[in-house]
Amino acid sequence: MAPQALATRERILDEAERLFARGGVQGVTTRQITEAAEQRNASAVTYHFGSRQGLLLEILARRGAPVDDERGRRRAALPTPAPSRDLVACLVDPYTDLLLSRHGRSYLQIVAQLRGRFAAWRLESDASTTGHLAAILNELEQRPHGPVAVGRDRVLALIILLTGSTAERARRLDADEPVELDHRAYVENLIDMCTALIDT
Repeated sequence: MAPQALATRERILDEAERLFARGGVQGVTTRQITEAAEQRNASAVTYHFGSRQGLLLEILARRGAPVDDERGRRRAALPTPAPSRDLVACLVDPYTDLLLSRHGRSYLQIVAQLRGRFAAWRLESDASTTGHLAAILNELEQRPHGPVAVGRDRVLALIILLTGSTAERARRLDADEPVELDHRAYVENLIDMCTALIDT
């Protein structure tokens, strides 16, 4: 792809990410995105990404793939079976690192909007960007809680807590609102809370 076309794609991705985070995935139009990206061609999103959904998936993959790679590296360094807290840390640490950048915070706010589709996401997601996430969640789901449905509910609660908490912190940081815990204290507390959901 030509350098100019690559630059245009990145500009559209950046603006869509920013607008989706602040205006809502459902509330932002492709026209608003193309205007923010200073594209004269009204069909620029379709040309570069095929569809609005293709654009959203590209945004998720762009930030999500490096996070998933880091989760895989961390899991590979642990024994099998691994303590629940260590597995949870594999999920939480790379994800919360996104709080440290503006683009990362936008991504976190977008993911939180999509968490209601979590059950479908586990079937439809791109294995190349969520494979390690799915594997770690499966390990946590199989902890001895009793019925399989209990394990599934606990993992779902973990995802809701993780995505909701980080999105709210991202929003507060972007708005320059005060946060009580520094980054590391926040992450350790989030790991503790998520672990409690699995092991209680």
